[in-house]
Amino acid sequence: MKVPELFASNVFNRQIMQDKLPKEIYRSLLKTIDEGAPLDMSVANVVANAMKDWAVEKGATHFTHWFQPMTGVTAEKHDSFISPTKDGKVIMEFSGKELVVGEPDASSFPSGGVRATFEARGYTAWDPTSFAFVKDGTLYIPTAFFSYSGEVLDKKTPLLKSMAALNEQALRILRLFGNETVKRVYPTIGAEQEYFLIDRKMYDARKDLVFTGRTLFGAKAPKGQELEDHYFGAIKTRVSEYMKDLDEELWKLGILAKTKHNEVAPSQHELAPVFTSTNVASDQNQLVMETMKKVAGRHGLYCLLHEKPFAGINGSGKHNNWSMSTDTGMNLLDPGSTPAENGQFMLFLTAVIKAVNEHQDLLRLSVASAGNDHRLGANEAPPAIVSVFLGEELEAVIDSLERGVKYSDKGRKTMKLGVDTLPELPKDTTDRNRTSPFAFTGNKFEFRMVGASLSLAGPNIIINTIVADALRTFAEELEGAKDFNAALHDLVVRELKENGRILFNGNNYSEEWAKEAARRGLLNLKNAAEALPLFADKKNIGLFERNGVFTAREVVTRTDIMLENYCKVLNIEALTMIEMAKRDIWPAVNEYIETLCNTARSKKEAGAAAAADRRLIQKLSADNDAMFERAEALEGLLVEGKACGTPALLAAFFAEKVIPVMCELRMYADGMELDTAAKVWPFPTYGDILFSM
Repeated sequence: MKVPELFASNVFNRQIMQDKLPKEIYRSLLKTIDEGAPLDMSVANVVANAMKDWAVEKGATHFTHWFQPMTGVTAEKHDSFISPTKDGKVIMEFSGKELVVGEPDASSFPSGGVRATFEARGYTAWDPTSFAFVKDGTLYIPTAFFSYSGEVLDKKTPLLKSMAALNEQALRILRLFGNETVKRVYPTIGAEQEYFLIDRKMYDARKDLVFTGRTLFGAKAPKGQELEDHYFGAIKTRVSEYMKDLDEELWKLGILAKTKHNEVAPSQHELAPVFTSTNVASDQNQLVMETMKKVAGRHGLYCLLHEKPFAGINGSGKHNNWSMSTDTGMNLLDPGSTPAENGQFMLFLTAVIKAVNEHQDLLRLSVASAGNDHRLGANEAPPAIVSVFLGEELEAVIDSLERGVKYSDKGRKTMKLGVDTLPELPKDTTDRNRTSPFAFTGNKFEFRMVGASLSLAGPNIIINTIVADALRTFAEELEGAKDFNAALHDLVVRELKENGRILFNGNNYSEEWAKEAARRGLLNLKNAAEALPLFADKKNIGLFERNGVFTAREVVTRTDIMLENYCKVLNIEALTMIEMAKRDIWPAVNEYIETLCNTARSKKEAGAAAAADRRLIQKLSADNDAMFERAEALEGLLVEGKACGTPALLAAFFAEKVIPVMCELRMYADGMELDTAAKVWPFPTYGDILFSM
């Protein structure tokens, strides 16, 4: 099948709707999708029947309401289309009620205490803005998830609310500029997904990978990424076959998988899609991660999406390229050819700058996790300090505005490539800054801090909400202005001056920047335990309530959920380390020490030198004892942590007490790996895992 025929072949999209639905029903459904009009049950019944017929043609026998609880992954409960008849047979039925509302258990998902075990009732509600699709014999219906008493228990619902808030405030701004044609503004995302591929046998032989998704032990291999030979290098045959299979599976689901290449670290790769609406992009990224793992199994591989599966080489992120588009095809962050004279662009740009400066805490905590703590701040990802990169031209425009002088464009520069057969290329006025957490890249902002395994919903709920709030304050000021142009100028200049501390075009990795950021008063939240409690700050609760995204109770419960997840992840990692250290590494090293003792004894009897044997015996014995002591100390700390009264206190306990001991335990184990015979060591090494394909 050709790609155009393959693409979206398993998606109930607009084209299929138009083909399968009566015209009036189709038009009514589009009003619901595009304008948020209420969905009449009579329309839902017709849509449900057409959707069922189409799905059955695709081989589906079941349907599921596909939702995104606070676990960070998706959930689904499958029901068949069959309905019994009086003659003992069955027919295939699917009603509008079954399409619109489902009823999964609401007590077994994270709720922050909102739902007790005995309070089980919950509901899912169809999100018609994200197309249904067929996968593995089941019709998947994207839905929101909430409890019997109305509490939001998922990531989709607040994401949709944040998009609505941004739409409302952006339209107010566009009306001020005389634009009456735009009916809807929506944020868009292009999410670059990094991942590791390893041989499945290597994965199965590592308890730490199986239980935690990352290697808790592992000495650095003789070769890592220092030769810079893997990045954009030739793709190995086995990996290329996997990528081809992955592309086809994603295309069937209507996912615009566009770019694929080798990443910096050995065995690391990247997939990038085309931009689409934030809600759809978030749903599709969940499908991307799920499909990556599923397809890997077909090829005898395993896909690792942890932020730092291997120490000493780059970890994986998910670059969140965010912008704002209109239903008329306009990109509100496109500066055009003369950004200095583009008042509308400058106002939206200023809103983003203000939003990031005033809500550094929210942006930082939106990407905070136990896994991402290993990655942020290393020379592979942005640091924990949030800042905005704009590039030379926009920096010059802002400087001229602040100084009150006319901006003088020196003309577009060209780069001479030094090759006569190639033409001169126009120099982009905005260079890329891969060290910046929040970088403007021509007509979008690239939020580079998002971890590879994280749901896109969390960070984009924050971005949408904080930008909407900035636009709200701008609209309130400008709507009453007697001289709009003068008021616009004054507002932009004032806000750029007040929020200019967040702008930084230099090297975010440097120590000098950390000192300068501290001088500017920027936050440096170094780990998730520091960042996550800030979600429930009074100012943040006010922000979410003002924009209709979260209630105060929802903010508090989600704070607890995120903190509890952080603690649970670290608890699992600590328990896994203890088991591997005491049951695998300690006996393996003792076995090797015994072999060395026997060898040294034989050498002594033969009158041969055995000094090296004795030194190694002493070193391994000391290190093995020290590792065992750290494992026992870790066990004691896990017991002690149970006395911590709140999720925030427990998170701080893990960050300050438990993690340092875990690091010490690993240090001794990794050192012994280098001193122990390969045939005795109980796990595949980094060299085995990263260079086995």
